[in-house]
Amino acid sequence: MTVKLGVIADDFTGATDISSFMVQNGWRVIQLLGVPDENTPIPYDVDAVVISLKSRSCSVGEAIEKSLKSCRWLRNKIGCQQLFFKYCSTFDSTSKGNIGPVMDALMDELQTDISLICPALPVNGRTVVHGHLFINGQLLNESGMQHHPVTPMKDANLLRLIEQQSKRLAGLVNLDCVRQGKQAIRYQLNLLQQNGISYAVMDAMMMEDLLSIAQAASNMLLVTGGSGLGAALARHNAEKSLAESIIGDTPPTNSRRTIILSGSCSVMTNKQVIEYKKTAPVMELNVEECINNGGYANFLVEWAIQQSTVGLAPMLYATQQPEMLNLIQQQYGKIKASNAVEQVFAELAKKLRQQGFNTFIVAGGETSAQVVQSLEISQFIIGASITPGVPWVHSLHDDCWFALKSGNFGDDNFFRHAQEIFRK
Repeated sequence: MTVKLGVIADDFTGATDISSFMVQNGWRVIQLLGVPDENTPIPYDVDAVVISLKSRSCSVGEAIEKSLKSCRWLRNKIGCQQLFFKYCSTFDSTSKGNIGPVMDALMDELQTDISLICPALPVNGRTVVHGHLFINGQLLNESGMQHHPVTPMKDANLLRLIEQQSKRLAGLVNLDCVRQGKQAIRYQLNLLQQNGISYAVMDAMMMEDLLSIAQAASNMLLVTGGSGLGAALARHNAEKSLAESIIGDTPPTNSRRTIILSGSCSVMTNKQVIEYKKTAPVMELNVEECINNGGYANFLVEWAIQQSTVGLAPMLYATQQPEMLNLIQQQYGKIKASNAVEQVFAELAKKLRQQGFNTFIVAGGETSAQVVQSLEISQFIIGASITPGVPWVHSLHDDCWFALKSGNFGDDNFFRHAQEIFRK
């Protein structure tokens, strides 16, 4: 069968996010981890192939290189009909990139004149109105995302954000137009294109708005945005209701050894860690030890092993409130501290796996990438949804299961709820 959609996701949690939404809306999806090459098996009998990259916070040049290699593989190797550049629904980037430069490079590669910018994910509180991105009714730059340690978001205006990063111009398809349906949207896209506009920012406040956008974009070679648009594309092509969900697999109850690794410093992850501390064994990572103690990971592994094998899983976390995070970055340096912590998480995952841990609940895109890469996993099968945008996934080749949570996804009890799903 023809692969309908090839997705290039700029981090691992974002890739599982869009994969989950497409599976729930009737598509068969395979998720690949890292840039595919000539040795990567060709997926068959799937509607979409999702490539998970770690390109959100690397150098612009590296992000472009990885994205173009993935694009060529999806387009030339497996013949995807449409390409989708997937970034976070909070548009995580800086004034220099990486979203804009990657979009420019993909537009040049595919020789296309116009694409969408559609990060809205209303089911998780991400909406776009008058070109401004809101998180649960708050402007992006007032939602807590202004404190993000890697990509602080200081502006909610998507047109300004993309034009700061890109060599192309942006225009708006407003909510009134979107709600007039497919033909009105296509007419507006044509007008923008005739006026030299390459990026069409799409207003959307409801999941149904995204269906109209998906219908209008069905003949576009390249679209960009969040997982809400991915859900709508799957629904449109599968002719299913967005409200209708498909129940996937959950981790087997027997022989589960579970660990929680939390690296995200988002507002929601801070709330989730505070809540989990009340009832479960937790240990905070010491940044100085991460930097200076080569054997620190061994100490943490021993702690995790010593925790009770019944009850809630132990948690190791580097999650901090903005004030403490600023102090840590001032003391040790932003890049040095971040790299040291993520390296410890990578070592932890590898050593814990050797000790028989086979279920990893991970918070944060960077942390998720480190964990999965350290375990040398190349493909995921998408399982049951824990919360919108966070599914259980499992390795194609062994019994490892993962819940890779984007920082601000889930409710206060996410870590407990994720375990309750497979302990019923």
